[in-house]
Amino acid sequence: MRNIELIRVTPTQTPFLLPLFNCRIPAGFPSPASDHVDELFDLNRLLLRHPDATYLVRVSGESMRDAEIHEGDLLGVDKQMEADHGHIVVAVVEGECTVKRLVCEHGTWWLKPENPDYKPWEIVDAGAIKIWGVVTHVLHEIVPGKLAALLRTRD
Repeated sequence: MRNIELIRVTPTQTPFLLPLFNCRIPAGFPSPASDHVDELFDLNRLLLRHPDATYLVRVSGESMRDAEIHEGDLLGVDKQMEADHGHIVVAVVEGECTVKRLVCEHGTWWLKPENPDYKPWEIVDAGAIKIWGVVTHVLHEIVPGKLAALLRTRD
């Protein structure tokens, strides 16, 4: 397990509007034309279901790579959501933060990595772990640069 960095999300009343196109985009060309814009969509509504209970964490390590969560990604975490079977959660185990999938198998709860190189953690004593929140979004760059630079300024 590795430590993770918590980044507080500041709730805002200002909408962050982006065009939402009403056509499905194939994984190729052509680009959507502006006459296909169906509406403006507030990104805050998607990312911040519970603004006062939402924070970001920066991922360290590759234990969740098969869930497409990689080193340096930012995770949106909702502290207000109740964690359930199948959710990816941020948890504290033995004093360290970790990101794992919460799984119940045959009445036993586990924190499971999404990488076969890492071992699952059986939850024998529920008091020994603390679930900080449910991961709701993964942010990673396709073209590196801006996110990495922003995070470097925090280091």
